[in-house]
Amino acid sequence: MTKPALFALLCCGFCFGQGAYLTSKVKIPMRDGVGLSANIFRAKAASKLPTILVRTPYNKGATLGSGYRLFVENGYAVVVQDVRGEYESDGVFNSHDQEAPDGEDTLEWIAKQSWSDGQVGMVGGSYLGIVQWKLALLNNPHLKAIFPIVSGNDDYRDRFYSRGGALKVGNRLSWMAGNLRAPDFKPDFGSYVRSLPLRLADIAATGQVSKLYYQPVMEHPTFDEFWKARSVREHLRDMKIPVFSVGGWYDNFVEGDLESFSELRRAGKLAYSAIGPWPHNMSTPFEGVSFGTDSTLPVAKLQLEWFNHWMKNSAQTKPFPGPKLRIFVLGRNKWRDENEWPLKRAKVTSYFLSSKRGANSLNGDGVLLPRPLASDHQDSYEYDPANPAPTVGGAVCCSPAIFPWGPKDQRKVEGRKDVLVFSSGVLKKEVEVTGSIDLILYASTSFSDTDFTAKLVDVFPDGTARNLCDGMLRIRYRESLSKPVLAEPGKIYKLRIETGVTSNVFLPGHKIRVEVSSSNFPRFDRNLNTGGSIVDETRMQVAKQTIYHGKKYPSRILLPIVPVPGALTAKGSVP
Repeated sequence: MTKPALFALLCCGFCFGQGAYLTSKVKIPMRDGVGLSANIFRAKAASKLPTILVRTPYNKGATLGSGYRLFVENGYAVVVQDVRGEYESDGVFNSHDQEAPDGEDTLEWIAKQSWSDGQVGMVGGSYLGIVQWKLALLNNPHLKAIFPIVSGNDDYRDRFYSRGGALKVGNRLSWMAGNLRAPDFKPDFGSYVRSLPLRLADIAATGQVSKLYYQPVMEHPTFDEFWKARSVREHLRDMKIPVFSVGGWYDNFVEGDLESFSELRRAGKLAYSAIGPWPHNMSTPFEGVSFGTDSTLPVAKLQLEWFNHWMKNSAQTKPFPGPKLRIFVLGRNKWRDENEWPLKRAKVTSYFLSSKRGANSLNGDGVLLPRPLASDHQDSYEYDPANPAPTVGGAVCCSPAIFPWGPKDQRKVEGRKDVLVFSSGVLKKEVEVTGSIDLILYASTSFSDTDFTAKLVDVFPDGTARNLCDGMLRIRYRESLSKPVLAEPGKIYKLRIETGVTSNVFLPGHKIRVEVSSSNFPRFDRNLNTGGSIVDETRMQVAKQTIYHGKKYPSRILLPIVPVPGALTAKGSVP
């Protein structure tokens, strides 16, 4: 039987009733002859419908999920497809290269069907959002709009590595352990995140070598041409597809979501976004923390309005009528509409790291001041990669049962001698911080490579220290993620650590706190301090780290403060 005849037979599939709609299972042919399995849902007797496409590596199943039923009930066909190499789809899974061409072939197939009007929109979160961004970059005329949720769109800076050049080891290995492991293999999170050398950690996590997924990541630890060619963010200005992205302040991809919104808006593109108080799973509540009854978002309603506008509105070139950006302001626990990111009215204000005896742990005397001390001081600690400062919550992903996420009390971490703690005085009036946080750090190390980490914390009146955002810098990447340069031991460097994004009101009675250390593990992989190949290192060295502050070395946190009447003094000092 010829391939066209075989696919015609497969595409007949089967049809059966599910309430008021029909379901078909088909194999959709790709350009290389591979067939991708998909379910099609549409209303009985309906024809020439716009289509919602969902592409997933997590098993499309056989039934229509409640989140997609609303579309069928409102005049859409829904196609849910297993991506290449997963579940009922043929071929070999190759996440780095398959999604754009496979997505385009799927669009073309849908447009030719008798029940299709040729218009397609895409929905889904995480990996299901990543595939939307990759396909949207092709500007296929059948794709009218996308709605990615908690997805980011840069494989290096969002998905695998960080803005400071470290592997997101807990994230990536736990995802692999859950999705790419060998049959009957039982991975252990605590073991595989510590596995060395890093190049072989795929075996510890999955029981086998991941040639197409993990090994290319190990071969390209810098932001080189491999990553640039696969980056959506590097080519956003070429994209013409309207996008509504949804992210969470405690999600791994939130920085990328906001960066993309900002870049698209600056380029005059049709971009909209909403950022809420969520981790990677929007429906998962935080243990012991509530952001109030107003903390939800009617996502299904928004999606329907979004696709109705672009696929059922004759004036499709008009802007979507909703706000450009909606952000949930933590602390105040309210939604607010904005027109841009970063906020133009936010004033970047410096709070200087200071201590006299030493800022080591909560027992130290580290403080944040509105101006640096006239005299210079320094704090020192030893960073031992065999005993790294642990990750406690934060914007991690993607299995909270084994890798807890979100807002957590940081006092256990702050009790360590290798964590420097700098706190403001008790605030008399509220201070709103909304935007990207950066730490300017003057530092030296005893070896040619090491890491420095930063964390912004909201301290409550009872002492609870709730993390807001964090970041790190691998010192070899202080000049560029593309061209690493080893450090000179003992030399003082001015470092900029991207510390994440947030929107938080520090309430009266609270304190602003900054933590500085050299590890946040397993959110980021450990630097073994040798200066060698990170992915091949097994030998560990204990590094002596020194942080400098004062008039000559003004180490400081840069906070984008949104003016609130009476919240700041005329000089911008902490009230």
